[in-house]
Amino acid sequence: MPRNIEIKARLANRAEVEDRLIPLIDSGPITLHQVDHFFRVPDGRLKLRQINGEHAELISYHRSDSAGPKTSSYRRVPVIHPEDLTALLGDILTPLGTVVKERTLYLVGQSRIHLDEVESLGSYLELEVVLNDDQTEEEGSVIANDLMQRLGIQEDDLVIGAYLDHLLK
Repeated sequence: MPRNIEIKARLANRAEVEDRLIPLIDSGPITLHQVDHFFRVPDGRLKLRQINGEHAELISYHRSDSAGPKTSSYRRVPVIHPEDLTALLGDILTPLGTVVKERTLYLVGQSRIHLDEVESLGSYLELEVVLNDDQTEEEGSVIANDLMQRLGIQEDDLVIGAYLDHLLK
């Protein structure tokens, strides 16, 4: 199962973070409009993500709800008929809610850095260090902590949980 080390942080000043990020990037920016439909499952999280109204994927993932760098293991499956699958999942599972965001994606080495504008929540940074099969979680945490420092992300900026959790509060 693919794994990454990730953090999520609230951004008080997105432009300042972008200024620090630009010299580090290998590729990007790529702008994505994402709509995530979450469903209750017995273990972990399940969401159907629609991207730019063009394609979609079903994503199952497990991660702890903690503020600092944490391991996320996940599976992604491309979806051809997202509206039909959303309806089917809604028939058999309890829908939890929907998250709508504009995501700007940057790649830095083996890391994906997302600058997100989340409807009803505001500006966030999500950092994902994609682990190679032979890499330890500790190695990924070192990379995540280094990027956090370089981008000026403080521990006080870190948030717990998924965007959906914050919308439901």
